[in-house]
Amino acid sequence: MIDPVILDYYDRTPEETRLGEGAFRLEEARTRELIRRFAPRPPGVVLDVGGAAGPYALWLADSAARPLASCEAGDARALAAPDRTADLVLLLGPLYHLTEAHHRKQALREAARVLRPGGCLLAAGISRWASALDGLARDLLGDPAFLAIVQRDLQDGQHRNPTDRPDYFTTAYFHRPDELAEEMRSAGLMAEGVYGIEGPGWMLQDIGARMGDPERREALLRVARMLESEPSVIGSSAHLLAVGRRPREGGFPT
Repeated sequence: MIDPVILDYYDRTPEETRLGEGAFRLEEARTRELIRRFAPRPPGVVLDVGGAAGPYALWLADSAARPLASCEAGDARALAAPDRTADLVLLLGPLYHLTEAHHRKQALREAARVLRPGGCLLAAGISRWASALDGLARDLLGDPAFLAIVQRDLQDGQHRNPTDRPDYFTTAYFHRPDELAEEMRSAGLMAEGVYGIEGPGWMLQDIGARMGDPERREALLRVARMLESEPSVIGSSAHLLAVGRRPREGGFPT
């Protein structure tokens, strides 16, 4: 059962258009870069869990000449796919809205279950510091309601928005990078790394104009690549991408 607060948010802010706007264009470009880096060569089975309007599944099917086999509604915590059938699982949204640790673990274990031995999981999280940095960039910290949201985010990662402003986001959990890696390991996966997706460039007020200029866009991408694995600044990205792998032999709890 999906929280009606979350459903209302996505009814009001369609996901199919989000990645074409402002800082989200940088998120999309860098997420595609990282998918390319870790995706197996065709042929291979890719399972996109929580793919919403399909911005990554459709792009990957197109760019890698992989046919789109099927699409269905489901639950990340109880996948319909059989054991050991996927070479790559994308989990690029469900962890945001699974606010309880045991539900996130269920989703990660399900992703691990459907992966073939040696298969790769790419799981996205929102940075613990995303609201604080967004508030600084957009000058929102003077709003007591937003400041209270930020304070709770920093305290326990539980993001709640009691206002009617959709740009303050919706019910979610915000990760620390090391925590995201540990959740991977606790689900029986080998955590190969956690990457900052956007780098600090997403906070620039003229990010839309920069992404529209080829030279300045490349500068944003270059800095994001340079800083993606630096522990001291990974959390400055709004989004994190954890890379996990199912062990080839043993080591996976039943």
